[in-house]
Amino acid sequence: MSTLTFALLQSSLHWLDKKANLAMFEKQLANITNQPDLIVLPETFATGFAVNLDCGEAENGSVLSWLKAQAKHYNAVIAGSVLVTQGSKKANRFYWVQPNGEVSYYDKRHLFCLGNEGEFVVAGQTREVFELNGFKILPQVCYDLRFPVFQRNNNDYDVMINIANWPAARRNVWDTLLMARAMENLCYVVGVNRVGEDGNGIAHSGGTAVYDFKGE
Repeated sequence: MSTLTFALLQSSLHWLDKKANLAMFEKQLANITNQPDLIVLPETFATGFAVNLDCGEAENGSVLSWLKAQAKHYNAVIAGSVLVTQGSKKANRFYWVQPNGEVSYYDKRHLFCLGNEGEFVVAGQTREVFELNGFKILPQVCYDLRFPVFQRNNNDYDVMINIANWPAARRNVWDTLLMARAMENLCYVVGVNRVGEDGNGIAHSGGTAVYDFKGE
């Protein structure tokens, strides 16, 4: 029977400081004791959720190069979202990077209107499913969690992964929706959120979790 081992990195983030964030995550990765198949980082792990600021990466920028290096070094798939420049806007891009350097991605579909994300970020148009160790995996980013129709399981995935910068003020919503998505789709759900206060003064309380198809 196939297995899938995760390393889920819940952390505070240095606001707009890519160098500090990447160095911090390198230290956290070095402390992993068991060999994971998949390493998952939070949404916008290199910058924080600074969608309105000039912090977009090039398509093949330094953060993607870093992800490739970590995937190769740890012989594991590594995933996390990066703000990638797309013309005058950005994409909130969930990267899926394999140890052999192969890159797949999903662009966040549902943009956070209360944070004016749609003014600065281009919404993704496609639903993607990745595969690892025989498991089919649906990538989602933060606000996507509130749209169950988009996540409906048509027997095309086994695990849903949502990475987020989900505020502490709505932590109960995060916890409840992760559980609900697992039960209604009869799948495993992995949620990875950040902690700490961001540059806009918004607090985050984590809640990184894994639920089985019974919501447990």
